[in-house]
Amino acid sequence: MQDSEIPMTSPNPLDAALKRLADALESLEAADERRAAAERVRADLEEELGVMQDDRARLAAELDGALASNRALALANADVASRLDRAEALLRDVVATVDPADLESAPAQPAGAG
Repeated sequence: MQDSEIPMTSPNPLDAALKRLADALESLEAADERRAAAERVRADLEEELGVMQDDRARLAAELDGALASNRALALANADVASRLDRAEALLRDVVATVDPADLESAPAQPAGAG
């Protein structure tokens, strides 16, 4: 029997080992590609997180400014309301002291005359 006539019933141990090595390398390359893809996703997420943190800080500063402005407006509103209340009370006092008969007998004064 010649070498070319030997039936290939069992694989050559070297060929089997090379096939296992090739399969292992393919698995390793696939795992490396998955790791690289996961690393890119992680980097994208970290960048997005950084942008969100910057936005949060900016929005917090804007909110602080808006709250301070709101407080200032509320104080100004309270001050104006108090002044209006005092002015209304003074006008009521003045009107209460005027006798309607005095208004009828008083001569009309031109506008701007004191």
